[in-house]
Amino acid sequence: MSFAQFGLNKSVLQGVYGAGQGTPTEIQHKVIPLILRGRDVSGCAPTGTGKTAAFILPILTQLLASTNRPTFRPRVLVLAPTRELAQQLEACFRVYGSYTSLRFLSIVGGVGFNNQVRDLKNGADVLIATAGRLQDHIKRRSVDLSTIQTFVIDEADRMYDMGFIHDTTRIASVLPHRRQTLLFSATLPQEVRKIAATLQRNPVYIQVGKTKAPKESIRQYFYSVTQADKTTLLFNIINTEDIESMLVFLRKRTAAERLKSHLERKGIAAEVLHGERSQNQREQALSGFRRGVVTVLIATDVASRGLDISGVSHVINFDTPTGSDDYIHRIGRTGRAEKKGVAYTFVSAEEENLFKAIISDTGTESDLITCENRLQL
Repeated sequence: MSFAQFGLNKSVLQGVYGAGQGTPTEIQHKVIPLILRGRDVSGCAPTGTGKTAAFILPILTQLLASTNRPTFRPRVLVLAPTRELAQQLEACFRVYGSYTSLRFLSIVGGVGFNNQVRDLKNGADVLIATAGRLQDHIKRRSVDLSTIQTFVIDEADRMYDMGFIHDTTRIASVLPHRRQTLLFSATLPQEVRKIAATLQRNPVYIQVGKTKAPKESIRQYFYSVTQADKTTLLFNIINTEDIESMLVFLRKRTAAERLKSHLERKGIAAEVLHGERSQNQREQALSGFRRGVVTVLIATDVASRGLDISGVSHVINFDTPTGSDDYIHRIGRTGRAEKKGVAYTFVSAEEENLFKAIISDTGTESDLITCENRLQL
């Protein structure tokens, strides 16, 4: 099946083909017709399977078909858990909507509030926001959501994990009752499904793939290593493998900053991404990484979801993830769009129980690999 067979607007199809996409993924094949028919949908599919386009393409088509176009006020609201994801979603809307006259705007924390007020007054058809900053605008009455026709909650499980899901319900309470509500996520825990049931009307639940299973395009390795030797092991991987770009995940921002300093002393271009960095610092780090100026991006879990960076060849779990969901989302930054990827997880003696839980939950068949040879190189 081709995108043309869905009945998408011709201008939207131009955006799809301009982005180099020709064949719909499974989640797109199942979800796009439902959204075009106006159904509420909860879509669950592994990271990297095309969920974003699955809702953007039909939403753009609906906007272009609508004869009721309120001046300046948004008709679509998309909520995202992080600033990075919100801005990435805005970029995706702009790519797919590049042959339309539709207007897109993201409002997130960490940037000037007054500038956002000005941008909101200038108007947008699609508003992408983080929950905290949007609530600030709602309280100050600087945003009008009375014309919202479609409400999208992206990365709903991450919204729940980060404590934003109740903010989401509060925002939903000020939206028009008659609306289409779409929810997308890589996993849908029972708690999230219960909350979704209060926001959606007779939703269709679509699940694609095994949400706990890593993609087959990713080669996974688990190394048994002491905490003190993890940096040496990382240097070895960087120096002996063909690294296009690498994401390294740690739990603590202080450890991330320390690792960045270690890498730079070895002449390795690195940047760091964590919750304490300013918006400008985050954007500079991501820009350098995307352009290849920086080879290694060190991040806490703020970056494990939502980042869609092409060409990430390696993901390193410097600290073993504390759960299988975090593991799936971390390594899902590589092996995207049919490309191959490699994921290494460093497991200290204190983290072996976490390793066993990940193996059990994801159905991954892997043993711990000793790394004495790599440490001696």
